[in-house]
Formats: sequence, C-alpha cells, structure tokens
Amino acid sequence: MKHRIALLADVHGNASALKAVAEDAIKEGVTDSWFLGDLIMPGPGANELFETLKSMNVSVYVKGNWEDCFLDVLNKEIDLDNPTDIYISRLVQYQCEHLDTKNIDRIKNLPLQITKNINDVSISLTHHLQEKNYGADLRPTNNQEAFDQLFDQDYDISIYGHTHQQLYRYSSAGQLIINPGSVGQPHYKWEKLRTDIRAQYAILEIDEAGIGDVRFRKIPYDIDNEFKNAQHFHLPYSELYQAMYETGIAYTHNHEFLQEINDRFSYKEE
Repeated sequence: MKHRIALLADVHGNASALKAVAEDAIKEGVTDSWFLGDLIMPGPGANELFETLKSMNVSVYVKGNWEDCFLDVLNKEIDLDNPTDIYISRLVQYQCEHLDTKNIDRIKNLPLQITKNINDVSISLTHHLQEKNYGADLRPTNNQEAFDQLFDQDYDISIYGHTHQQLYRYSSAGQLIINPGSVGQPHYKWEKLRTDIRAQYAILEIDEAGIGDVRFRKIPYDIDNEFKNAQHFHLPYSELYQAMYETGIAYTHNHEFLQEINDRFSYKEE
C-alpha cells in the first residue's frame, strides 16, 4: 500500500499559511499528516490552527520549543525582568484568552518524540533532537556529527523541524534525514533569499518497495490577510510580527529592541 504523508512544522500562529498548505495537501492526494511542533505563537492563530490540523488528518503531533515556552508561562517559570520572557508571556496571555481548554490540555500532553513504522520503514519524528526540542545543534550548515545525533536507535529515517529550513541529507551510516521547513515562518541565512516567504512543507511517499519519493513544496498565500488578522484580533507585538516577514529576522532574543516595545506598550504591567 502506498502512503503519501504531509510533513509539517513550525506554523508559529500563521493560520493563513497553514490553510494554504492544507488546501495544497488535499490537491496532492495526501492520506496522512505529521506535525513536528511549534503550532502557536507569535502569530494570531489559535483554535483554528488545531481545526486545520484536524482537517488534514494529523496523526502525529510532537512538542516544539514554543509549546514548552507556553507551558513554562502557565507554570510561572518566567523572569519578568527579562524582555524575552515578557514577550513570550504576553503572547501566552493572548493565547489563553483565545484557546479552548481542550487545546491547552492537548499541548500539555504532547510527546517529544514519536516512532512510526510504515511498510517496515522505521521513522523517528521530533521537533529537534529526541530529548531536546531547542538549540542550534541541527542547523543545515553544521557538521556531520551533529546530524548523527538523530539516530540514537537504528531508524531508517529521521524527520525534524525547528530550523525553519528545508533539508534533505544522510547520516554517516546512510540513513535519510528530512526537514520539511516552516509552514508559517521560513528562514534563510542568505539575505537575498529572505524575500521568499511562501509556506513550506514536504510530502513523503512510502510504497511497498520503501521510500518512493520526497517532495518539498512552497505554497504562496495572502500575507497581507495574515497581517490584517493580527490587527483585527489585537495581537500583542503585531508590528513586530509584520516586521519579521518584511526583514526575515526574528527578534525573540533581541533584548534591547524588545525592551523598547515592552516599555512603549506597558506589556510588563499587563
């Protein structure tokens, strides 16, 4: 039996991009979908993101580092003297004002890693590493030893997200490594490529003989509509959200810049 699986990661609250990907996946005849973490924040999407995943028959959802950030704030593991913690806390506050309890509970119970076996092909699914969903270990330009960490067992394929960059390569032993890129917030280190903000995902085909095909997709969508959603729903840091797409730069750890915004809008007090 042939399986055609959509590989999705890093939506980051961009409901417009995820909807476009869902529509494309239907046209491509996808039969199953696997989501590799970071569904919410910093964009305005909330419950509709979970509904779109449901419409795509998502059977796998692993926990990304932004899901952990969400849970840290719920558990009050934050430092209100840290501009980044204020930034994330205010976004979590927004999500708690919009998310249904069932979706919050789902986030609380996500695993870090899931193993699938399709037609005797063993596949590891993570956001980053098996026991670490954050950090820079797996940037595409890192050395081979970094990627061999994905194979703590004898998987045939390891699929991860987190870096927001599409990737196809092999381990030292020849096992396949796939990163489908980012649905909602693609990243390019090379400046001239940053204007390409199309939604990214991949389609994995597994047939009776093994890995039939891996196709990387880039889907255009109405980014202006996404900015309008941010304004309509009064998303905190909406100007910053738009700037990330216009510049291709994330400001999550730019303390000086965030401090200025936090002071201007009194986000610490909120």
